[in-house]
Amino acid sequence: MLLSLPRRTLLSSLAALGLSSLCGLTAQAATLADIQAHKVLNVGIQTDYPPYGYIDASMKPQGSDVATAELIAKQLGVKLNIVTVTSPARIPALQAGKVDLIISSMGKNPEREKVVDFTISYAPFFSGLYANKSLAIKQFGDLAGKTVSVTRGSLQDDALTKLAPAGAQIKRFEDDTATIASFVTGQSQVLAHSAAVAGLTMQRNPKLGAEYKLLLTDVPCFIGVAKGNTALLDQVNVILRTAKADGTLNAISEKYLGRPLGNLPE
Repeated sequence: MLLSLPRRTLLSSLAALGLSSLCGLTAQAATLADIQAHKVLNVGIQTDYPPYGYIDASMKPQGSDVATAELIAKQLGVKLNIVTVTSPARIPALQAGKVDLIISSMGKNPEREKVVDFTISYAPFFSGLYANKSLAIKQFGDLAGKTVSVTRGSLQDDALTKLAPAGAQIKRFEDDTATIASFVTGQSQVLAHSAAVAGLTMQRNPKLGAEYKLLLTDVPCFIGVAKGNTALLDQVNVILRTAKADGTLNAISEKYLGRPLGNLPE
């Protein structure tokens, strides 16, 4: 019977069946040997975050994070199982053993480094504040009295909390879809988001008359690995360095992000 299997085997079996979202069990992080033995790599990806991760018209996951996950799984010789996560749930999912890697346009900061190990960077990422052209925002003090939508637990949230004046009304949402919807429907005046996602939002909603106002963050993306999972971390770094050198990661960046990979730091 399925429930009599060892926990890690059960998780892998469910993953192979595409039932990741039904699994509420916790487990230790899979080692590189575990992943190779079970032939499944479970990767946490946000699928509401284009162009990094999204669901296309044929209901298939696409985006630069998905392409990077596919690359790593292929190089490991295993099947990729995408586990949909939200921004606040990414790290808890890794700590609970529900995913082996987080490839979710995640930035690195001291607080996160206390609980997650990070690979070298794999993609560019920057974010800012966006608002209607008529709204005068030339410095962060200008946010006083204005409503700003942001996704809870994101890098934009971290930066905004530090930079916004006391009079700013910050509306925090649990996922990116709700954050963007607040801005598009006029429930908030300012959007704090990545340049890529904000650009797509403005393209789809030209009547917003929105434009870039201020830079919030300019950091690359890193892959999250469970603390102490050294063999997996090292192997993923080997794959990323090779993909940087042969142009594979640059091609992914050009295709999905519309810009070159650039000189990313390790």
